[in-house]
Amino acid sequence: PHAGSVESKNEATMSELVPEPRQKPAVPMKPMGINTSLLGYIGIDTIIEQMRKKTMKTGFDFNIMVVGQSGLGKSTLVNTLFKSQVSRKSSGWNREEKIPKTVEIKAIGHVIEEGGVKMKLTVIDTPGFGDQINNENCWEPIEKYINEQYEKFLKEEVNIARKKRIPDTRVHCCLYFISPTGHSLRPLDLEFMKHLSKVVNIIPVIAKADTMTLEEKTEFKQRVRKELEVNGIEFYPQKEFDEDLEDKTENDKIRQESMPFAVVGSDKEYQVNGKRVLGRKTPWGIIEVENLNHCEFALLRDFVIRTHLQDLKEVTHNIHYETYRAKRLNGNGGLPPMTVETEENHESNL
Repeated sequence: PHAGSVESKNEATMSELVPEPRQKPAVPMKPMGINTSLLGYIGIDTIIEQMRKKTMKTGFDFNIMVVGQSGLGKSTLVNTLFKSQVSRKSSGWNREEKIPKTVEIKAIGHVIEEGGVKMKLTVIDTPGFGDQINNENCWEPIEKYINEQYEKFLKEEVNIARKKRIPDTRVHCCLYFISPTGHSLRPLDLEFMKHLSKVVNIIPVIAKADTMTLEEKTEFKQRVRKELEVNGIEFYPQKEFDEDLEDKTENDKIRQESMPFAVVGSDKEYQVNGKRVLGRKTPWGIIEVENLNHCEFALLRDFVIRTHLQDLKEVTHNIHYETYRAKRLNGNGGLPPMTVETEENHESNL
């Protein structure tokens, strides 16, 4: 009877509301197009400078993950990318270390500074990936780690008294190292990228490209692109996330011509024509890492750092993290994340 009375009340209130004419929504005035030239200097253009000052104070986070078999030069490439000793080798790693029995995750944080801009860089290494006889499901610890970082961020975000600036440990970019076989991608490569491209920005890289001739390199790149397309694997920059025509044109060029970047890494300097260059010494000369005629390392660095670093972070936040968040909160009835006891069970189900 109680429910019935509530219904009748609702009906009464509804009937009272119906006769009222619906007000038209106020149409905002169109901005006047006539004579918009300012009659003097206001200072709107200082907004950019204000934003610059604010962000310079807080600094930037960038978390880069490297995945691939051992011996493909992952540590060397990351050191070359940031022109400093930032990878695992430089933090007490020794050559006698045995190949891990399973995939381990090692994160090393650094603060690097250039021109007054501070970046908190974290390099996440995955020793043991692809080095076993049976590599079945060896991407699972990596996927688990990526999701754990989203979970950590979500936990902080749904707190009632949350931090003004949540520490960001989410993986913004995953460099996937492809072995320079000159043939085709291994099933492991395809499986990894198929699973992980949905949760992280993957940038495929052909490692140690100096082991192939120029013709082999061009052919291998085309073959890799074709295989990724046939298998429906989306790598960064993904087509559907291009926001405008300018982005689309620029990214199409990268997708069709540069990807996957065929690179050579080196943290050794040599003297070439009176200039000091990063390179690799061979019996027939020096391969200059930053020379575009020798390899595409400079293209990769420009892409990751100089043109797309901010976009990598935005896609991680707006697409990958949002997807995780929506799935997590939907599965939880829109409530904040579960308590620690149930969370562990949930993660094992993920």
